[in-house]
This record gives sequence, C-alpha cells and structure tokens, in this order.
Amino acid sequence: MTIDISKARVFIRPGYTDLRKAIKGLTAMVEQQMAGEPFSGNVYLFCNRERKLLKALWWDRNGFWLSQKRLEKDRFPWPQTDEEAKELSAEELSMLLKGIDFFKAHKSLYYKNVS
Repeated sequence: MTIDISKARVFIRPGYTDLRKAIKGLTAMVEQQMAGEPFSGNVYLFCNRERKLLKALWWDRNGFWLSQKRLEKDRFPWPQTDEEAKELSAEELSMLLKGIDFFKAHKSLYYKNVS
C-alpha cells in the first residue's frame, strides 16, 4: 500500500466526521460537501469528534483505498472551519500524522513599505 504523494493532492475535511462511514459514505461526502472528485486520485482526510481517529480515502486505478490511523495517546491537530482547512503538502501531511500542529504555526509576514 503506497501513495505517490508527489502526484496526489491531499485535502482535509474540517470539523468532525462520523467515521462509522465506509467508502460509500465518505465518497458521498467528498462529492456533496467538499465539492471534490473521488475518482481523481486525490487523498481525502477525515477525523472523528475526539480527534483520535483519522481515515484517508483515495482512488487507485481500479478501486478505493480506505486507510485508518488511531492514536493511543494525544490527539490529531485538526481544523474546525473551512477557512483553516486547505490542501496539504506532503510535508504537512507527514507533520499531521506525527501530531505536529502546523495549523497554528506562525504565518509569514510580508510588507511593502518600511514606514
């Protein structure tokens, strides 16, 4: 089971998701609530209310992969609003899976004038 992250785009669904849902339920959420395309090869991430369980859904040529990770200690950092949620880079996905909260990291400041 490998995903070529260099080719896949990773999208995160903000807030919590009822993770009793399986492939059919999650693909319906991708289409209806995230305006995504489940058969595109993109990776879609979902998290439960307690932020201890994460599911990843993606299409691989001829079928769906549904992967799950459960934390035994601590919680996943997770965005609660659409404004916080965004497409993740491979580096951000790695940090997310390690529990590093990059959502609250300092943002770069850009200025045009000194005075």
